Amino acid sequence: MKKIQLNNGVEIPVLGLGTWQSKEDAVKQAVIHALKNGYAHIDTAAVYENEEEVGAGILESGVAREDIFLTSKVWNDVSTYEGTIAAFENSLEKLKTDYLDLYLVHWPGPYERFKEVYRAMEDLYKAGKIKAIGVSNFNVHHLNELLANCTIKPVVNQVECHVKYQNQFLQSFCMEKGIYLQAYAPMMSWKVGDLAKIEEVKSLADKYSKSPSQIALRYLIQRDIIVLPKSVNPARIEENLNVFDFELTTAEMDQLRWVNDGTRLFIEPDNIDFGFYK
Repeated sequence: MKKIQLNNGVEIPVLGLGTWQSKEDAVKQAVIHALKNGYAHIDTAAVYENEEEVGAGILESGVAREDIFLTSKVWNDVSTYEGTIAAFENSLEKLKTDYLDLYLVHWPGPYERFKEVYRAMEDLYKAGKIKAIGVSNFNVHHLNELLANCTIKPVVNQVECHVKYQNQFLQSFCMEKGIYLQAYAPMMSWKVGDLAKIEEVKSLADKYSKSPSQIALRYLIQRDIIVLPKSVNPARIEENLNVFDFELTTAEMDQLRWVNDGTRLFIEPDNIDFGFYK
């Protein structure tokens, strides 16, 4: 599995199992299957309401905890230093672990809110309870505000990113600051079937004897974006990992860039208005 070195020296597998909307026994079995078949990176969040099942899956997989890169996120209803510490400890308890590899601010919200949450995360990092800290769904102005006020630079910004919504400008900005993009919905989430309707994607899938989803993942990986495909289907979990035995050419990468048309599937960060304290 290819790994990327983050700005604090920690290495992260470039592909991980996403678990959004995966619940109960399905997510536990997905985690077990993924870890037993070559995955070493699991992404969850407090609001997914599946941290307990993810933790159980990790334990039942038989894979050593130190060989797994585990991420969770603090939800929008947390807005204070003390609340962030409590939320973190709650996630640890549910995940049945004593540390996280990565902890993220899930959505920014007001400037003062995310700066306070991040301040607590910095102290958790300094205490050795988190190996790396970062953000999710941050636009450039959020990042500028955070970078002007933080003492520990975020290592990643996890955002919606796929062939139809490529975040080229945001990635360029982040890379200049030493921040890697992580892609959620890298296969266009519930619109994954639309990938086969994109001629550029379909032709490359035919050329390389791969699925359209695999082409979509490979494109992002070659852009040095960390991808988090979600699935509870054992065959799909294995398929999503099978993207390291071919490489798109420079011309093919350029061709796929022009598939981008700015189509978002999830809410724009400056317009999210749920979960935050009023």
